[in-house]
Amino acid sequence: MGAAILASRAALHTGIGLITCHIPSCGNIIMQRGLPEAMISFDKGEKHICGPIDAGPCTAAGIGPGLGTSEETQSAFYSFLKDFGKPLVIDADALNILSLNKSWLSCINAGTVMTPHLKEFDRLAGKCENSFTRLLRQIEFSAEYKCVLVLKGAYTSISDPDGNVFFNSTGNPGMATAGSGDVLTGMILSLLAQGYSPLDAAITGVYIHGLAGDLAAEKSSFESVISSDIINEIGSAFRKIRGELKYQDK
Repeated sequence: MGAAILASRAALHTGIGLITCHIPSCGNIIMQRGLPEAMISFDKGEKHICGPIDAGPCTAAGIGPGLGTSEETQSAFYSFLKDFGKPLVIDADALNILSLNKSWLSCINAGTVMTPHLKEFDRLAGKCENSFTRLLRQIEFSAEYKCVLVLKGAYTSISDPDGNVFFNSTGNPGMATAGSGDVLTGMILSLLAQGYSPLDAAITGVYIHGLAGDLAAEKSSFESVISSDIINEIGSAFRKIRGELKYQDK
């Protein structure tokens, strides 16, 4: 539930306006206390996702943080993947499910944003000997499945189906902390819901995510940054981009 809360908080702080979280009923109190601003859709499963996942009214969806990989959850994810035809960001356990069922990659809609870290990508696309071969495989993967792929790491790269690759210039070592990826998922989801193209949502989300992490580190240190600190600095990151953030405001 912590992953779901982090992703949802980040989406709200990035301007999504309204978010609905599809969760097992056991997470009700946690979600209500942790994020009262979120709407809740309850799964029929008490302790894990069993489906169906009704995202019909949504303009975009993010799936993966805190999802789990039980057999029933895998089945629910497969049904969702086939039926949901709107902008989508896939992360965390949703990526792990795809790694276990690679034939399902053919169900991914063009323009889907996928956000694996290095080990998740190796499980998904095959183990790579070094960063250069991994980058080449990333480009091939984006072209093969017509997706935007955000390969998270010290030098996060974003590839598109046309063979273009963009490297992010923000971020710091303190962001290698639990939940940081969930925050990014929520931010990209928010931008997709606001009408950004998948590539623009990925590039913008990654940049602002890193900038918020840089601002958080300036307030304390790399060592002390946690994911909630990144969320708390999203507003300051927007102000920084607009030229509104003065030194004394940091």
